[in-house]
Amino acid sequence: MNAAFALPIPVLHTERLILRGPQPGDFEAFATFGASERSRFVGGPYPRFRSWGGFLGAFGHWALRGFGMWMLEHRATGAVAGRIGMIFHDGWDEPELGWHIYDGFEGQGLAHEGARAARDHAARHQGLDRAISCIDPENVRSIRLAERLGAQFERDGVLIEWPVQIWRHPSVLEAAT
Repeated sequence: MNAAFALPIPVLHTERLILRGPQPGDFEAFATFGASERSRFVGGPYPRFRSWGGFLGAFGHWALRGFGMWMLEHRATGAVAGRIGMIFHDGWDEPELGWHIYDGFEGQGLAHEGARAARDHAARHQGLDRAISCIDPENVRSIRLAERLGAQFERDGVLIEWPVQIWRHPSVLEAAT
């Protein structure tokens, strides 16, 4: 049985994306991102072996927490465009809405589209309303995305030895009432 289909990972559809569980064929795009300078705001660049551990961790997150990061499949091309979803690693204060957009897919609004879908699902189906995003203070593009999503700067913090800004997302559930 394919492990990607053995876990009950919901599939979300947006206008241009399919948010789905990781599949074995996604690893090359995942590892390419991890080895690139694009990963600098999430602890990279890092070697392929560390990417493999992170990729396997995506399955473990869904299995242990009941939520995690979705792979972003670009509907028009079928290409893997990045990852978006909720993460809550050991030692963290609370779950985080995070995003990684792969090379060639930035600047198209895909992160905004995917993050809105992931945030809405997390609030409505996983009990994760008013999520935070931990953003490197130098990651201007992610800060702009957080602002565009309606998140507000809450405080400075430290995450795994790196300084971050904590951005608080608005309530999805309160907005619906």
